[in-house]
Amino acid sequence: MWGNGLKWMFLIVGTVIGAGYASGRELWEFFGAESGLAIVLFAILFTISCAVILTIAQKEKTTHYLPILEKLLGRRLAKAYDWMIILYLFSVTVIMLAGAGATLEVYNIPFWLGVVLNAALVVFMFVKDMTGMTKINACLIPVLIICLVAVLLVYQSSIGFSFTFDIHMQHNWPAAMTFTSLNILPIVAVLSAVGNQIKHKGEIYIASIGSGLLLGTISYLYNESLLSVAQEIIFYEIPLFVILKHYPSIMVLAISLLLWLAIYTTAASGVFGLIARLRTNVQGEAWLIALLLVACMAPMTMFGFSTLISILYPLYGILNLFILASLVLYPIVKHPATKSKQ
Repeated sequence: MWGNGLKWMFLIVGTVIGAGYASGRELWEFFGAESGLAIVLFAILFTISCAVILTIAQKEKTTHYLPILEKLLGRRLAKAYDWMIILYLFSVTVIMLAGAGATLEVYNIPFWLGVVLNAALVVFMFVKDMTGMTKINACLIPVLIICLVAVLLVYQSSIGFSFTFDIHMQHNWPAAMTFTSLNILPIVAVLSAVGNQIKHKGEIYIASIGSGLLLGTISYLYNESLLSVAQEIIFYEIPLFVILKHYPSIMVLAISLLLWLAIYTTAASGVFGLIARLRTNVQGEAWLIALLLVACMAPMTMFGFSTLISILYPLYGILNLFILASLVLYPIVKHPATKSKQ
């Protein structure tokens, strides 16, 4: 039970901690000043949402996300959100590939080469069909979490752990809803692909509570660190490099690798969700479908990493609020769309 629960937890965390999150760009777009309460609310909403998704996935023995959408929203709305999820997974994977190029540009490696290399590694993950995804995440994500938390703790130690939380200065609390809703669609897509592999209810509790606590803690620590360098973030494509600018070059090299791992896991998660959905209509080897997908995505990375995040992420955050509300209310009211279908 614990082994599988942790495997699903790392799958969830690996899906969320991508180039946008690990670089600090995504957190800065949504949080920033007066966001302590927003991050606590995000952790709670995210935990509930993951628990509901996993519960429905286990009950329905799902292999892709459409049955979950139909349970939450009814058939008509599910069709609209089906297209939105396909578009979301596609565009977010484009952002991840763009992040791969932006990360390696620090070392004067051409943008396009970083994109191609990351795309090739994503395709390689699916050579052994879909099982390679969860196995690689179980290895990479713990390393990713430890390294990111270590960097943030070292930085906070150097500035004296200057955390602040004034309950009367928490005006950005609504960001919890848009930030959670942004991250819900990929979670629906990825977790629904493993619904038929969940054996025990305990796995759901371990995965949902564990991922909520982990992401909430890291988000708070990261946001507080970014607040201390807020004046300089505007000059950087990747905010994390502001924190690291006075550190030795070996540390910047290590963090670049960290970002690359984050990009890799999230790009792979996006392609994982797309393959699971497309396989209901498209036959073929998983790696071949992945190759065709990344070949279509690569040209779109030229719009730029920070530009894509600043435009698309807030937009998706707003569009996904309805599905977030459906997830949070599902345990209480067993969404009326479900009843009308039965």
